[in-house]
Amino acid sequence: MNALFLAFAYLRHNWARALILVVAGALILSVPVVARMLIGATQDSLTARAKATPLILGARGSQLDLAMGALYFTDDRAEPVTMQAAEDVWDSGLAVPIPLLTAFRTGEAPIVGTSLDYVEFRGLEIAQGRMFAVLGEAVLGAGIAAQLGLGPGDTVISSPENLFDLDGVYPLELRITGVLAPSGTPDDDAVLTDIKTTWVIAGIGHGHDDVVTPDADGNVTADAALVQFNRITPDNIDSFHFHGDPDDYPVSAVLLDPHDDRSALILRGRYLDPDSPTRIVRPDAVIGELVERIFRIRSLLDAVMVIVGASALAAMGLALFLAWRLRAPEMQTAFRIGAGRLAIARLAAAEIALLLVAMLALAAGIVLVVTSRGDGLVAWLLALGR
Repeated sequence: MNALFLAFAYLRHNWARALILVVAGALILSVPVVARMLIGATQDSLTARAKATPLILGARGSQLDLAMGALYFTDDRAEPVTMQAAEDVWDSGLAVPIPLLTAFRTGEAPIVGTSLDYVEFRGLEIAQGRMFAVLGEAVLGAGIAAQLGLGPGDTVISSPENLFDLDGVYPLELRITGVLAPSGTPDDDAVLTDIKTTWVIAGIGHGHDDVVTPDADGNVTADAALVQFNRITPDNIDSFHFHGDPDDYPVSAVLLDPHDDRSALILRGRYLDPDSPTRIVRPDAVIGELVERIFRIRSLLDAVMVIVGASALAAMGLALFLAWRLRAPEMQTAFRIGAGRLAIARLAAAEIALLLVAMLALAAGIVLVVTSRGDGLVAWLLALGR
């Protein structure tokens, strides 16, 4: 107890040096634990969306492009398929098909054309306003709404695919009817609308001014110049129409929600033909393999942490040794008043013990704080990566 009292008094007197040693030691002890925890949480977060999506139907080609485009709305998308692919799944009675068209953006945010089944499938909820209901309406994810400062009643405009393509798509103004509650998924940074609205953006559907114009004598003649609308309003929505067979309209991918495992197995079996233009992928397998490859670096990171940690501990040991060498006159005084070598050793052990206890307590606090805020930190890191 005497040694502990003297050690505590010495550390309190030299509090700045003691604080530096405690903080450095706590970081050395906590960083490996925190890093492994964040890596594991990030890995789980990256695969959670894939695990929540049983199957994806799309064009035969890169499985990764198909999965990433359908799950995370990336720019590297697979070739589109037609709406007939979704209708075939409906007719099979084995799953609920949820079409997605993710070819367009508004600024940096993807415009996701889909159906209300998608909202239910993902468990999305409205925080403000209401869900989209008619042509030209859209809802914003929580992240993009906060970033743009927009809400119900505002508008966003789709970005043209190619500014130099005169035959390409026209920008379309979308009316915001609601904002989704935060979900911690890519839906937070997306604009959701009905898939028919994205077909309007693609130029498949459009509305026109009156095709006929009466002249001064009351005669009705056709107007040579048709003005295509880039805004859908209650006054012109009835003029919007689509051309061609709806089964031929494009979709980027189709999410499949099978009724049971047997239905999922039957569906997968029907798309095994390598000559078929469409295929079904299991996103959990595709994304899981990708994440596993990415995080193979974890073993290397562990080795680096061990080396760095050992070096840091050695440096701390050297700092303590040099500190005791500087205290040689103090030790000489202790010898002269009757303190033996054992008493000096107890004093040194007491100081080290107090420092270790403080380090462990601070390290435990850091780990607890990161654990309690782990989901938020992972979401922030993923958002920063995007």
